[in-house]
Amino acid sequence: MAAHGITVLGSTGNIGVQTLDVAKHLGLKIEALAGHSNMLLLARQILEHEPCLAVAANAQKAAELKKILQQTGGKLPEILYGPSGYELAATLGTVQTVVAAMVGMAGLEPVMAAARAGKRIALANKETLVSGGCLVTAMAEAHGAVLLPVDSEHSAIFQCLNGKTSTFAGTAKGIRATAAKTVNASIKKIMITASGGPFRGWSKAQLCHVTPEQALQHPNWNMGQKVTIDSATLMNKGLEVIEAYWLFGIDLDRIQPVVHPQSIIHSLVEFVDGSVMAQLGSPDMRLPIQVALTWPKRVPSNFAPLDLLQVGNLTFEAPDRRAFPCLGLAFAAQKEGGTMPAVMNGANEAAVRDFLAGKISFLEIPKRIATAMDRHQVIPRPKLEDILAADREGRGEEA
Repeated sequence: MAAHGITVLGSTGNIGVQTLDVAKHLGLKIEALAGHSNMLLLARQILEHEPCLAVAANAQKAAELKKILQQTGGKLPEILYGPSGYELAATLGTVQTVVAAMVGMAGLEPVMAAARAGKRIALANKETLVSGGCLVTAMAEAHGAVLLPVDSEHSAIFQCLNGKTSTFAGTAKGIRATAAKTVNASIKKIMITASGGPFRGWSKAQLCHVTPEQALQHPNWNMGQKVTIDSATLMNKGLEVIEAYWLFGIDLDRIQPVVHPQSIIHSLVEFVDGSVMAQLGSPDMRLPIQVALTWPKRVPSNFAPLDLLQVGNLTFEAPDRRAFPCLGLAFAAQKEGGTMPAVMNGANEAAVRDFLAGKISFLEIPKRIATAMDRHQVIPRPKLEDILAADREGRGEEA
């Protein structure tokens, strides 16, 4: 594949690390890397990929990174930090594709900047569309940016639709709306699969005393802590429902979460004529990452293909919304619209953080989210500052 420049936002996280592995296989030029706090790993990535720009979370981390790199004697890239650094990494003129792999709301503003710059955005940060979908999709349309899903479920839907989605449409005014209308007219429903997490089949009584260590034992996927806890609560599936709403222009009542414990079918699309298309693959994030980086081309990968004979059985069941109420809270937040999803998402991020720290129980996570949503006064047509304020409100932070 012909080399072109990419930025990896969140390069030291799980998706970022796998993205660099795929990029190396594809021969892509890494122009910028943005990490958060793991400066030792970021330094190793810089030495291997030689970007022209590196970004850390703050001045202290940037100084730490510079010191590590100086000790190696290698060539130093430009080193920046904070929001302005992330924005520059997302808008570099030599970059064609921005991989948004930052965790949580930290990804919203860099993705907005990349959309404003008309970049091709490989989106692995679902919170960006959950909280700011109305702004991001409008910005992408106005400036000709393209949103390509990296989440395995949304990549599966994208592939089933052969890329004919509202956010892949192009630059001209009205094309996104026309594409969404065409997609909507042909689809009866989308089925987003979920593994069910480590507690599939557990009752509420059984969930009362689960520990963070138990919740982090995902049966199929190797993911970061926050995403793994979201998978255990089924909030991850709720966030993906909202993400699908924005990516594919599909009404909520036509998006159906389905528990599929084997994690082989990543999503399905049922068309109005009764046919159903599914995308299958091993539970390996490198495949959807590669699809996003090479689309519309298909190129050989360097990881093991799916062996259905070894898999054997594929099973499906309905999610237990009583034991796992986070899924219903996500549907309710998107139905309310406006700033409500941002409040829901912020409350979830704070609750997950406190659960991992041992401050609250597993079942307190949905209670915290529901309380934040009940208290919120929705702004129907929010601006960026409204969404950021709603996020802070959901976290319980002062303005």
